[in-house]
Amino acid sequence: MDSSNLASLQEEGSEELLESSSAFSPSNVPPRPATHHSLQKYSPLDWQGFFDKEEDITIPGTNDVFHIYTAGSEGPVVLCLHGGGYSGLSFGLAASKIKEKARVVAMDLRGHGKSSSDNDLDLSIETLCNDVIALIKAMYGDSPPAIILVGHSMGGSVAVHVAAKKAISSIHGLVVVDVVEGTAMASLIHMQKILSSRAQHFPSIEKAIEWSVKGGPLRNVESARLSVPSTVKYEESRNWYEGLSDKFLSCPVPKILLLAGTDRLDRSLTIGQMQGKFQMVVVRHTGHAIQEDVPEEFTSLILNFISRNKIGPHGVEIPGIRSWKH
Repeated sequence: MDSSNLASLQEEGSEELLESSSAFSPSNVPPRPATHHSLQKYSPLDWQGFFDKEEDITIPGTNDVFHIYTAGSEGPVVLCLHGGGYSGLSFGLAASKIKEKARVVAMDLRGHGKSSSDNDLDLSIETLCNDVIALIKAMYGDSPPAIILVGHSMGGSVAVHVAAKKAISSIHGLVVVDVVEGTAMASLIHMQKILSSRAQHFPSIEKAIEWSVKGGPLRNVESARLSVPSTVKYEESRNWYEGLSDKFLSCPVPKILLLAGTDRLDRSLTIGQMQGKFQMVVVRHTGHAIQEDVPEEFTSLILNFISRNKIGPHGVEIPGIRSWKH
């Protein structure tokens, strides 16, 4: 949802939300000063408090311009790919901490945030995958630094496909956040119902942020204040998740799967985990957007993954040898 649409939006959705909550029943309506405090609590935050700079990357020979947020100046590159309906700002709180040990690049994918393209409606997995590869080549040319792909939900599927293509030789790690093929496919219809029925009209951006925490997908107010103003409506696609488990297992790099729930592995992943093909961590007390809800824990998991796999700015670092590349 962008702020330009807010002026014409109606108040009905947020009123229904407030009336449906016992905390906001007519007998408990807070006085006006509390409402003012609420507006301050849910006021938007600027990206500059979390990233070092923002930039538009034009893909040569196309009209595609991808918006990125960057942080940090040393170490390998942690390239963050957000979920459907989110934006690069979804990784803001984590980026402000990861940048102490690594460089962060958070991209607005096609049809999201501030990115623009010839066809913003083409969110096929192949197109999204090619966009990420084109961005890496446009940013780094023929000698990219060591890259760890981090993808949440839809972005996790994109990250898997990018790594599996083997088009970028400097990809040395893969982090997939709360997406598993079996449960993702099964939940598509359910998710679309939620998206179509969620509150669509807000009198202000503050009310939109408030809804995202109280009735929407987020639990961390600070992250919602940063990421919600840039979000958009979207519809999930089966195309994002088909064959994802086997493709994830086939990626020839160290892998970690972060999950918000325990009963999520399908048969392929269960066997793969038993064979030690990837690391899995179940993150407690969080919603779907792990990187937003518990950014400190998320940061620790990312940095520990980089350290454990000895990924330096130029590749895997072996004692006595400067670096080693695939």
